[in-house]
Amino acid sequence: MKQILRAGIFVVGILWLSYGGLTTGQTNQTQPLNYVCQRAVSAVNIDGKLDDAAWRNAKWTEVFVDIEGDAKPKPKYKTRAKMLWDEMYFYFAADLEEPHVWATLTKRDSVIFHDNDFEVFLDPEGDTLNYYEIEINALNTVWDLQLDKPYRFKGKANDGWNATGLKTAVSVAGTLNNPKDKDRGWSVELALPWKDLTGSPRPIGAPKIGDRWRVNFSRVEWQHEIADGKYRKVAGRKEDNWVWSPQGEINMHIPEKWGFVEFAGK
Repeated sequence: MKQILRAGIFVVGILWLSYGGLTTGQTNQTQPLNYVCQRAVSAVNIDGKLDDAAWRNAKWTEVFVDIEGDAKPKPKYKTRAKMLWDEMYFYFAADLEEPHVWATLTKRDSVIFHDNDFEVFLDPEGDTLNYYEIEINALNTVWDLQLDKPYRFKGKANDGWNATGLKTAVSVAGTLNNPKDKDRGWSVELALPWKDLTGSPRPIGAPKIGDRWRVNFSRVEWQHEIADGKYRKVAGRKEDNWVWSPQGEINMHIPEKWGFVEFAGK
């Protein structure tokens, strides 16, 4: 009996070492963060400035970290987000510190992360299926899409999904696309209508108080240089990925690692 017990402990130990995060090549183990999303107490004017009274009652998220978590250095620039909701919209706001605000893409549904951008990910039902992604750059250009499942399970991105009632705005604290000065940064506001969350096989609809959704935010930041009086990306350099709730690896499409947002009253 003792031999069987020892053998069982040995097998459990090997499995724990293999899958528990101590072997070479492991992904950084992380715990999803939590946010209580208050119901808006007054109107939210989508102008990118975050100065409405409603936002004063909303807490900031934790400052964004590297997508891989604490194993990597802290991001060079500060990023935070806020959320609110009412019967019509899910509101998102973000403040991005950035001494050189620049962007190039102007066509909707371009691959916006080829510019510096801010991204919203949400999985209303928390099942990793039929989730949504919205990306926006400093020119207020949007890419909105729905995925039936993560790419690693051969998921397909549906660019044909458009949040037709989506409201977005960007405010630049400085001057856009001007290398001659330094900026403070840029801020973003989005109002996503519940009716645009089409779901599958049924629409999602507005949440109820106490509901919890999986949500995460990402900021893509490219290293740049100035040539002929214009910004451009440094050739051969990969982008930085800074997020609210760390993923443990360079992959935003792991919805089971996103943060939790609980919808509360006023």
